[in-house]
Amino acid sequence: MLGLKVISVCVHDKKLSFRRNPLNKAYLYITVFFSGMTSLAVELAASRLLGNVYGSSNLVWASIIGLILIYLSVGYWMGGKLADKFPYHRLFYRIIMWGSFTVGLVPMMSRPILRITANAFDQLELPILAGAFVTVLVLFIIPVTLLGMVSPFALKLSLVDARDVGKLAGRLSAISTLGAFIGTFLPVLVLVPLIGTYRTFLFFSSLLMLIASVGFLVYVDLKSWLAYSWMPLVLILLWVFGTRGTDKATANLIYETESAYNYIQVIEQDSYRYLRLNEGQGMHSVYHPTQINYYGPWEQVLVAPFFNPPPRDIDSIERLALVGLAGGTTARQANIVFGNIHIDGFEIDPKIIAVGREFFGMNQQNLNVYIQDGRWGLKHTEFYYDIISIDAYRAPYIPWHMTTVEFFQLVEQRLTSDGVMVINIGRSPLDRTLVNDLATTIQQVFPTIFVMDLPDSFNSIIFATKQPGSWEYVHQNYNDLLNQDAPNLLLEAMALAIDNQQLTPELTQIYTDDRAPIEWLTNKIVVDYLFSSGLEELK
Repeated sequence: MLGLKVISVCVHDKKLSFRRNPLNKAYLYITVFFSGMTSLAVELAASRLLGNVYGSSNLVWASIIGLILIYLSVGYWMGGKLADKFPYHRLFYRIIMWGSFTVGLVPMMSRPILRITANAFDQLELPILAGAFVTVLVLFIIPVTLLGMVSPFALKLSLVDARDVGKLAGRLSAISTLGAFIGTFLPVLVLVPLIGTYRTFLFFSSLLMLIASVGFLVYVDLKSWLAYSWMPLVLILLWVFGTRGTDKATANLIYETESAYNYIQVIEQDSYRYLRLNEGQGMHSVYHPTQINYYGPWEQVLVAPFFNPPPRDIDSIERLALVGLAGGTTARQANIVFGNIHIDGFEIDPKIIAVGREFFGMNQQNLNVYIQDGRWGLKHTEFYYDIISIDAYRAPYIPWHMTTVEFFQLVEQRLTSDGVMVINIGRSPLDRTLVNDLATTIQQVFPTIFVMDLPDSFNSIIFATKQPGSWEYVHQNYNDLLNQDAPNLLLEAMALAIDNQQLTPELTQIYTDDRAPIEWLTNKIVVDYLFSSGLEELK
């Protein structure tokens, strides 16, 4: 009996010595760091995974963040409870092995669902959209819950003296949060643009799998790890074979890529090329080798100067700013109408610029491209413009800082004495509140505004003149240009504007930098439209 007691004491002392070993704690800290990094990286990558189909509205973000916080909360609770019962490294690293492995499975399991959903989104099939959204988010339950178990389990394994529990808990929380900080930026700024969303999941899955495997070998033994050695082999196969093919089953797709800001598609049909972003509910640029009028919002920018009193000479239009350059459709059209006009294009996404140059003929010598936010760009430019086009709106992705009185004051300051601002607004066929609100806000800065609805679309165009203008001036300028044999592209755009002019919008609310509830409005418009479409299908 004495021998057994001695052996027991020796084993106990060995365990205490092992737990007090600084290297033991150091690797647990490393594990917690990479677990925290993976948790936030999964959240950011989840937004990109779903954003390809559902977009990146605040409704999508709120759903992702809310559910992942719930999964983490369950993980914290389960991890603490399990650690109290079974405080063993073997179980700790087994949890991390499974957590890292299931992170790598999420994009593979979600891909067929999202490909089907992308087609349903084009048809606005509401039940499929809702069901797929919930299904994909459910896929995150296992990996995120398992990742949530790491910190409380590590606390139990690291704790030697109960008097240090507060200090140790704070240290582990700080380490996990630091990892989460890295996990916030690494996927968005580096990995998604470099290797894509699916391989970003695999990157963090493989990294955490490596951390867990080393922990298994250090704290447990090789034989125990071999029981899970099939997991890294599966991840290797997924790296090699699991991410091939396009993200969406889009007809006539000739190119797709991802950037830090967007999922980008180029579609070609009947010699026309179209730029689609994110969920694909809109064509952001069009290109055809011989056709130049696409009867869309791009041509209406050309009409803007002619709200001023006649005669308005085409050659007097010297400089144009395009906030939301995209693939440069308007820039090419402006070259045809206004000759060698100086064009400054502001586009925040450098990959869209690259796509525009490769697929949309955006190679004009007189086009200066600025890869920066449009408001910041206008504030810091040294130039004054005859036309400033704002084409950065499309519900529900309307940058609030470009909807306020302060922004429109900045635009007004960067216009020449008879300059005109033109804005393309995506709206609902059932609700003109967005048009009314923006028009009301713009009227706080500009003396006259004019609205036209683009036929066969959900687009309205607002023109705002620095000097008092009128639709009558557009008529008179149109007649003058007819006699001058002006470019057909301009005449057709002016005729379309005249034929589809709208009454001055009713006065509603004013947006400011302090209060611009644009998200409330765009969410309501989207939800109302989707549900109205779904109800129509049920009738």
